[in-house]
Amino acid sequence: MPSSLPIRRVVLYKHGVGYFERQGKVEGHDTLHLDFKARDMNDVLKSMTVLDLSGGSVSAVSYDSTKPLEQLLQEATVRIPEDGGLTALLAQVRGARVRVRVGKEQHVEGAIVGLERLPLTEGKVAVERPFLTLLVGASLRTFDVLDVAELTFLDDAVRADLEFYLATVLSSYKKDTKRVSVLTSGEGPRDLFVSYVLEAPVWKTSYRILLEEGEKPLLQGWAVVDNTGDEDWEQVDLALIAGLPVSFVHDLYSPRYLRRPVVEVRTEAAAAPVIPEESFGALAEAPSAEPLMDDGMEAEMEAAPVMAAPAAMPMRAMGGGGLARREALGRSADVKTVTKEVGDLFEYRVDHPVTVHRNQSALVPILHRPFEGRRVLLYNRATREKNPMACIELKNTTGLTLEGGPVTVMDADTYVGEAMLDTLKPEDRRFVPYAVELGCAVSVDDTSEQGPMTRAVVARGLLTVEFFHLRRTHYVLRNKSRRAQTLYLEHPRTDWRLRDTRAPDETTDNFWRFLHELEPGAHVDFTVTETSPGQQTYMLDASLDQVGYFLSSGFIDERVAQGLHEVAALRGKLHQLMDEERRFHEERARLFEDQKRIRANIDSLKSGGSQRELADRFVARLNEQEDRLEVITRELGRVEQGKREVQEALHHTLQTLAFRAELDAPRG
Repeated sequence: MPSSLPIRRVVLYKHGVGYFERQGKVEGHDTLHLDFKARDMNDVLKSMTVLDLSGGSVSAVSYDSTKPLEQLLQEATVRIPEDGGLTALLAQVRGARVRVRVGKEQHVEGAIVGLERLPLTEGKVAVERPFLTLLVGASLRTFDVLDVAELTFLDDAVRADLEFYLATVLSSYKKDTKRVSVLTSGEGPRDLFVSYVLEAPVWKTSYRILLEEGEKPLLQGWAVVDNTGDEDWEQVDLALIAGLPVSFVHDLYSPRYLRRPVVEVRTEAAAAPVIPEESFGALAEAPSAEPLMDDGMEAEMEAAPVMAAPAAMPMRAMGGGGLARREALGRSADVKTVTKEVGDLFEYRVDHPVTVHRNQSALVPILHRPFEGRRVLLYNRATREKNPMACIELKNTTGLTLEGGPVTVMDADTYVGEAMLDTLKPEDRRFVPYAVELGCAVSVDDTSEQGPMTRAVVARGLLTVEFFHLRRTHYVLRNKSRRAQTLYLEHPRTDWRLRDTRAPDETTDNFWRFLHELEPGAHVDFTVTETSPGQQTYMLDASLDQVGYFLSSGFIDERVAQGLHEVAALRGKLHQLMDEERRFHEERARLFEDQKRIRANIDSLKSGGSQRELADRFVARLNEQEDRLEVITRELGRVEQGKREVQEALHHTLQTLAFRAELDAPRG
């Protein structure tokens, strides 16, 4: 009876899962055992597929409970302590029928009555020995436990409980391991297939680029795979999938319980028939299923050799009739990789068996092809202010999807730098910067100013002037090397618009790219001018000087200027009335204070001729002040009326002023 099936196929993905296939022989009613880590059980239960390929069937798939070990052991009817295992076990199963072999020949069947310890004298020493008492027929027989050579439980229930207890204890030695058992049913030997998905390390890619004068660049790719499981991958079919299929964790392993309602028995009328609602519109025909992969898209790749890690110094050229480096790279290893489109994904499949032992990793060649590319320079001020980066302008003409990963660049027999490659679909184009180009220098100067006015609008007492901010970035490009250079200059792309600048040769999400061909010793000046709209608003209660400025700037015309002069005159008249009103209020306040003083003096006078004469003078003064207060009251009314009339005239004049002028607008 096999306990496991060997792993035959492994498919690794870029989103943290692996697909595993097992296949092997079973016979009759064999039970297949597979051990998984507890954290993988949800993925196993979600994805496991079991097929009997020879006409048999799968009866069931069982797996270990989620209960803790202590709780599982409590459910067993027997207990075996650390010490005294046999005697403690027999003491717990009183009444169980057993068959014992005492000595070499004597066989006895009976029911366990119990165990007791009896003293025995051995020489001069008295010791206690355990004795087993059995009910044999109608009599009791006692046997020294040390004389019992074999004991067999005849009760199936007791035997099953003991097996369950021992299996549970055994499984506790691997606390993080859960066992899945596949129960099969059939006749004779059969092929059994099992597949499932587990969490797995993401496979990684690493590339080498070889540059040679007069030759197309050569791209070599390697995949790094990790076997972190508890089982060796022996001669497995290995495939690597580029892409991101949907994957998630769903808890199927933990039992779920729902509170059920309590329903009382009662008599009800017969249920009425259910009438489904009418649908709107006819159902569309189900589309025919399409195959997930196209066998016609398979393509064999050239041999991909093992390449030594790049050194930090030039490597010696091969001599003595040896192969050229480029040819040697193509013949160093006889490994081929078959590629295939799988829906929106891309598969690299190694066409020979691969072995990766547990807790080890492997470097697998997956790509060896020339591609379309050239050497260029890429300048980005945020990356390096003084120099551009030496790059390979890589166009993916390999026909394959290239996963992102590090790239080591070799120029002939010299290591020249490293880079990171983004994921590339066929025909995608990328810059691969691998070194700083010190033979080319860049200097940058920024200036900004307020540009010319573009529009002036007078409406509802407001003057709104629109203009443009100008921002200029001046680049000076100097090629100090003895060879011509192709340079792409990246300028940040914002919501500002280009003005008086040639259209960019390329546009990205965040940059404009301008192409420059630099001859040896060339000195190139290049300016990027950008504009952004601005706006300023003035209240039309300005002074005459401001009116003159508005008129000279072209913000307003003569008609509006004349209206603003009227506004200024009305505001001057309003200020005069307000000053007059203030003076009247101040005079009235002084009169009120003086009257309070005079009344206080009158109240303090006594009777007598001289006192009466003084009182008459105070009364006369009060009469004069009252007359003046009446005049002030009339004047305040006049001033208030004048203010209202001036304010109404001012408001009317401002509201009737309207003007719109379109000035010189910058070219985009």
